[in-house]
Amino acid sequence: MNAIRIGLGYDIHRLAAGGPLRLGGVELEYDKHAVGHSDADVLLHAVTDALLGAVNLGDIGEMFPNTAVENRNRNSGEMLTIAWQRVQERGFQIANLDCVVHAQAAKILPARAAIQERIAELLQVPCDAISVKGKTGEEVGPIGREEAISAQCVALLVAEKSGFLAGEDVP
Repeated sequence: MNAIRIGLGYDIHRLAAGGPLRLGGVELEYDKHAVGHSDADVLLHAVTDALLGAVNLGDIGEMFPNTAVENRNRNSGEMLTIAWQRVQERGFQIANLDCVVHAQAAKILPARAAIQERIAELLQVPCDAISVKGKTGEEVGPIGREEAISAQCVALLVAEKSGFLAGEDVP
């Protein structure tokens, strides 16, 4: 088993009139909401995909298909928790997550601490292991026209037995 694994997650959802916007398990005051089969939390979907990808467990669509009735309006925090349990069963822990939300007008900075705290709570990791940044679309493309919101996440996982999180050298 490799001592270190990296996963990349990405998701995008259409925006529609009427808020609030659910992002990272937190409701943001915004005049639009993301449209999707589940609760459409684009950030938690990207985090879930990053974690699953790091250990080759597929993606969120395989684990929670949008064709399954039980996933209709499902809480993305619940999906992340289930996926994270499967990753842990493979013997990995989170070193850190680095996330970027692409949104033209929804303001990330005022809610960033709450979002980081919620993700850390769901994953049972220290808050300083979670980074969340917001970037605009510079009024270009579907992000810039406020037609969509997207998120990316890079996850760095380490094998529990590696000693990396305890400060030991990794072979």
